[in-house]
Amino acid sequence: MLDVAVAYNRYQFLGEEFLTWLWFVIEKNQPLIKNFDPDFVALEIGNRVVFENRRKESAERVTIKGDGASLEEGILALKKGALVTELNVVYKSAELMWQFTLKGESLNISTLSIPQTGSAESDEDIEGVVLEKIFLYDKALQLLEKLYAHFVKLRVSDTWPGKESLMIRKWIQSSEL
Repeated sequence: MLDVAVAYNRYQFLGEEFLTWLWFVIEKNQPLIKNFDPDFVALEIGNRVVFENRRKESAERVTIKGDGASLEEGILALKKGALVTELNVVYKSAELMWQFTLKGESLNISTLSIPQTGSAESDEDIEGVVLEKIFLYDKALQLLEKLYAHFVKLRVSDTWPGKESLMIRKWIQSSEL
């Protein structure tokens, strides 16, 4: 059995590859997400993306912040061999919108903001408001779980090296700077 620290370091790349793949899906294959949420409207890159290239002697880190920030530096970082280590995502389903940040090394979710819910006007309404909030948190988590499960199936499949990985590389190389 692997020590937890050894396993963490050995498989840390999976989360970072997932975030890089997720950016590719957001840019090139949004209909895939509809398979996991019938009410899906859009998944967009939010206001923060962090890249890290550990292939060089000293790790290179690029952070892009701000609403409407250009992702040209991110594409350049990917071309140099970096992976996405943090990704802020805006998820829209039906008329609702979530925003959160995923961290690649641990797949932690931070700064999760859910759609506004109604306020409790009486003591009897409190349970309904709490259940609605739980549902909204769970909806975002369920989408991420389904996307990650799909990614892992792709990643360990025979089609990853010849098809999926190749499509991602073509997307990176063909992206305009």
